[in-house]
Amino acid sequence: MEKKTIVLTRKIRLRINTTDAEFKKECLKRMYGWQTACFRAANFIFSHHYLQDQIKELFYITDNVKVKLADITTDADGILTTSKENTTYQLLSRYFKGDIPMNILSPLNHTLVSLYNQERKAYWNGEKSLRNYKRNIPIPFNSQVLKLSASEGKNFKFTLFKIPFETFLGQDKSDRRSVLLKVMGGSMKIGTSQLQLEKNKTFLILSVHFDKEQHELDISVIAEASLSLEYPIAVKIGSANFLIGNKEEFLHRRIALQAARRRLQQGAAFNKSGHGRKRKLKPVINYDNHEKKYVHYKLHVYSKKLIDICIKHQAATLLLVNQEQKEEIAKEDSFLLRNWSYYGLKEKITYKANKAGITVISE
Repeated sequence: MEKKTIVLTRKIRLRINTTDAEFKKECLKRMYGWQTACFRAANFIFSHHYLQDQIKELFYITDNVKVKLADITTDADGILTTSKENTTYQLLSRYFKGDIPMNILSPLNHTLVSLYNQERKAYWNGEKSLRNYKRNIPIPFNSQVLKLSASEGKNFKFTLFKIPFETFLGQDKSDRRSVLLKVMGGSMKIGTSQLQLEKNKTFLILSVHFDKEQHELDISVIAEASLSLEYPIAVKIGSANFLIGNKEEFLHRRIALQAARRRLQQGAAFNKSGHGRKRKLKPVINYDNHEKKYVHYKLHVYSKKLIDICIKHQAATLLLVNQEQKEEIAKEDSFLLRNWSYYGLKEKITYKANKAGITVISE
């Protein structure tokens, strides 16, 4: 059954809303403690579910031992005292209850068990190694514990597990503020979100759910799109043809940015030192994300224009022509692989098409 909602994720900088240095220090210590507990809990979850599945592979155990991963109260042959997902929840409750809120452990367990079940076949076939989580794992929490309120200016306040937070949106060139306003207005609903602690900074990984856009689309109308370096997107709908972007705008500008960065690297040895390596490489570091930002922006512009064309012509299906073949060719050509962002463009097209109710087929 087709889902009627879209999940949107935004990363928002946070700061603890207090002037008390001791209280702020205590809050940070508490959050880092939760992060360590989540790191341990995540590895427990995957290890225990993998062990449960491998019990059935222990062929050297006598046949008199019944092995069936089911709740014994619902299946006579079951060896579990509860449901499979609840086994690790009880384990985490035993180890961490009192040290970390259960509103963190519950979504962590549910998310990772679902992820394990998606990948279990690859584990059995030896195609994938078991996941190993690191100490910088995000801290998940249920949507019920997050209540936003507007503050003076453009930021928002909320309390999470008795810790007061305030958003720090800065210039906010993206749509984060509008997303938060829609959440407060009720047109978007918060899903399971996360706190991310990195480099002494705190971020909210906000997950929101909203309904798909409603457009008048005709299932008999098919848009054919071709992705390439010459023209990022060439579209054909019936007798109408459209070209989105061009080689000079995208590829030449991208290569120019790469060349500029190389010149800065070559000249770094002759820069003033002052503070050693950091001072010498300052121009290179400042230039690091120029290409990435440029490509990211252009791919958003191209994909949006493509979907707007499909909506205007009521195309219910978008066909990416010969895309699989082009991707295989690109893997063998280092220049194409480096400079043709086929995966990023395809990903953005798929997301925007899904949001508009358009079916994407890659051939």
